[in-house]
Amino acid sequence: MPGQYIQAMNGIVIGKNVRMGPGVKIISANHDLMNFNVHTQSGPIEIGNNCWLSANSIILPGVKLGNHVVCAAGAVVTKSFPDNNCLIGGVPAVVIKQLNCYVGKI
Repeated sequence: MPGQYIQAMNGIVIGKNVRMGPGVKIISANHDLMNFNVHTQSGPIEIGNNCWLSANSIILPGVKLGNHVVCAAGAVVTKSFPDNNCLIGGVPAVVIKQLNCYVGKI
């Protein structure tokens, strides 16, 4: 998709059947605030199966998304949402609602 940015310095693990809209940013490392040439260490970003990252959503370092997590357009995901079957959105992202189990093909 156009406008996507993926920075994987600390690693990114992506499950099966993950959809990404235009402008999605996945950023696995921050810059050190005392030395901008250095990136901080953290665990990899993990995105479960059957997730949908809508347009212009941003996933930040260390975030873990469970299976069937839908990220609303423009959301900034600063913390993990390991539970399955939910819609998240906002800045910073919060759970908007619980979803039924995913029924599509993987």
